[in-house]
Amino acid sequence: MRVLVTAAAALGAVLLIVPLLGLVAESPWSELPELWADGVAPRALGLSILVSVAAVTLSLGIGAPLAWLLARNRFRGRGLLRSLVTLPMVLPPVVAGVALLAALGPTGPLGRALAGLGVELPFTTAAAVLAASFVSAPLLITALEGGLNQLDRRYEQVAAALGASRAQTLLRVVLPLLRPALLGGRARCWARALGEFGATIAFAGNLRGVTQTAPLAIYELLQTRPDQAFLLGALLLAGAFGIFVAARPR
Repeated sequence: MRVLVTAAAALGAVLLIVPLLGLVAESPWSELPELWADGVAPRALGLSILVSVAAVTLSLGIGAPLAWLLARNRFRGRGLLRSLVTLPMVLPPVVAGVALLAALGPTGPLGRALAGLGVELPFTTAAAVLAASFVSAPLLITALEGGLNQLDRRYEQVAAALGASRAQTLLRVVLPLLRPALLGGRARCWARALGEFGATIAFAGNLRGVTQTAPLAIYELLQTRPDQAFLLGALLLAGAFGIFVAARPR
């Protein structure tokens, strides 16, 4: 039995790790100055960082309250709400983008309301942020909800008994205990937002300097300069790996 488990684990490691190593090995690192001088790569990477950071910030703003609501409250329709807010995590990314376009596009119900206020979201940098948030926020919500469900509430009761206010209990008791779940959820959310492609191209388009993030630039380069697409992909891989290493709970 141990031999079978070890063999299966080894096969899994090969399938998951070899493509990553292959991307790094096949990338023409000598062409990095040329790729950087072209301007496409730095703009795309810079926009990816901007979009992913904004997406994580937005996801924290809307995801933390949702996670608290789902973890700490019992109400009718709670299971349905959880299913709906986590559904974007498993939707095909292009479908997620089409859904955003249907709701926030010129003919969508929210899009028409925003147009009346002079706001047009599709094919803007804000649309890229919304697309990344839409598909990555569920990762943060599920991590925080899981952390809250595992949290021993007796710590909060003791803090209240000692005279701590709700705000003090949240800041000094709950958040420190939630730190591993928060860091892990934030890292997954950030990495997902950094690598988002389908929802972005459907809702925000592929406009250089406006909505063309690194994954979209890689797709464009793959049509004409595949070697440089490999190189930009390796740079994005390094960035995602760095996020996970930096955000790992110590």
